[in-house]
Amino acid sequence: VDASRVAMRGAIRAVAALRARRRRARCEANRDDDAAAAGAAGGQSSSSPPGSRAVRDAAPLVDVDEDARGRARAGNVRLVQWYPGHIARAERLLKEQLKGVDAVVEVRDIRLPLSTTHPEIGAWCGEKTRVIVLNRADMVSDMERARWVSYLKSIGETVVLTDARAGKGVRKVKELALAMSEEINAKRAAKGLLPRPVRAAVIGYPNVGKSALINRLVGKAACASAPRPGVTRDLRWVRIGGDLDLLDAPGVLPARLHDQRAASRLAMANDIGEASYITSAMAAAMVEELKRLETWSIIKPALVKRFKLDNLKLDIDKMSGEEFVKRFADKTCGGDEERAGTRMLNDYRGGHIGNFCLELPPHREKN
Repeated sequence: VDASRVAMRGAIRAVAALRARRRRARCEANRDDDAAAAGAAGGQSSSSPPGSRAVRDAAPLVDVDEDARGRARAGNVRLVQWYPGHIARAERLLKEQLKGVDAVVEVRDIRLPLSTTHPEIGAWCGEKTRVIVLNRADMVSDMERARWVSYLKSIGETVVLTDARAGKGVRKVKELALAMSEEINAKRAAKGLLPRPVRAAVIGYPNVGKSALINRLVGKAACASAPRPGVTRDLRWVRIGGDLDLLDAPGVLPARLHDQRAASRLAMANDIGEASYITSAMAAAMVEELKRLETWSIIKPALVKRFKLDNLKLDIDKMSGEEFVKRFADKTCGGDEERAGTRMLNDYRGGHIGNFCLELPPHREKN
């Protein structure tokens, strides 16, 4: 029995290593293609527009101070652009459906509210009523929650905090939706029109909790929901009582993720597919990202303890993300860095190294 277990573990590690090699090969192939394209441009790379592929891939993932360049290699992760076919189709259909809705409920991940809003959402919504739902509110600190709510309200947004998984805050979303329904039907009655169910679209990036929120609002599993991106692939209408129809739409990303630092945060939070990155490299980038947070002094002890490096007399601040992953892999995963990277990312996503935001509100100048 023990021999069988050992053989099984060996086989699992071999498969993980093979997958990692394939991902690396895919990234290298993309890199070579980009280099060939840049060479064919005949020295035009310096004049390429900011959003061009050559410039985007040449840019580092994160901004690094001069004195920290030696620690920045783990941050230079090239993400494969993740834009599955079902998202392109869903975006086309969603734009059509948005023309006929009365309101929009935009769901964001509170750990990265800026990175989980689509750059074109303002144009899509136009003058329609919009409610921003900051989901996973339990996964950040009280101070960070308050800062985000204050910031969004200061720029005129209607904000609701939720934990759709546990059902917290969902009643407030329903109350707002029904209030919109009453307001819209009152306007219809004033024009001599009969009342009708108000149509609202629930939109957002993949895996931010849209379907889980709708299921809580309906009170049953009306929409497929799972803690990974890409589960919802088709648009679906769901009725709540007789007053409100909700559109559950697949997560929609931009066709190109020009901001690679924001893209890396999406990967860390599991808001884009795993096919877009190598887990060990993303775990290393996560360590570098955490070091740049205002809350690093609070995060560091939990990080070191969780990944069993507390008994090693090492200065984590001077350790690169790659070295951190390697030491953790050597200590607990038999040197398998991909397995170690997966564990690190899953521990962050599960809140096992603390509850904190990956980004904080921009500073606003006071008049």
